[in-house]
Amino acid sequence: MIGNVIVGQSGGPTSVINSSLVGVYKTARDRGAKKVYGMLHGIKGLLDGQYVDLSEKIKTDIDIDLLKRTPSSYLGSCRYKLPEVNEDKAVYEKIFKTLEDLEVKYFFYIGGNDSMDTIKKLSDYANLVNSDIKFMGVPKTIDNDLAVTDHTPGYGSAAKYIAATMKEIIRDGLVYDYPTITNKTVTDNLFMIIRQSQLLKSWDVMPDG
Repeated sequence: MIGNVIVGQSGGPTSVINSSLVGVYKTARDRGAKKVYGMLHGIKGLLDGQYVDLSEKIKTDIDIDLLKRTPSSYLGSCRYKLPEVNEDKAVYEKIFKTLEDLEVKYFFYIGGNDSMDTIKKLSDYANLVNSDIKFMGVPKTIDNDLAVTDHTPGYGSAAKYIAATMKEIIRDGLVYDYPTITNKTVTDNLFMIIRQSQLLKSWDVMPDG
């Protein structure tokens, strides 16, 4: 692997998103990357010049093991959507200037649909300007709705959380003669999580909206 690597996290955090970060970092180092940078608060942070050298933060195998099991987004996140190139070319020029200054050859972005859209836009711009930087998306979404993926990291842990939470709520509700339980789960693909958590077997669950 020639050149440096940069990785960012985007969208909602999950309990396993840092495992994906560890995977990118460890593989890049094992393959000979000189430096692995981390974007602070995703692409928005990169635009603001916020990034760190991860080798200064992750120094031992214990650090790697702890980070792998740490929930939420270690690097911070954002919900920033890149404009179309014809709407604001300066945004892309600024990003690519930063990447060139850091001698980045590989760009990884961990996230869901909007994050994959960011990767596509950056990759398309790279082709437009004949840049040799490679842009790669790392799947992460609790909705399990990314194209050409069997399942996405974050989906299983979210389903497990919903199942465990509902089991506890149901047990509390059963102390009454006529229990009425209302629970609202907000996600783009509610039935996927309900199915996985196996709540449909014994409870009538209706999506809201």
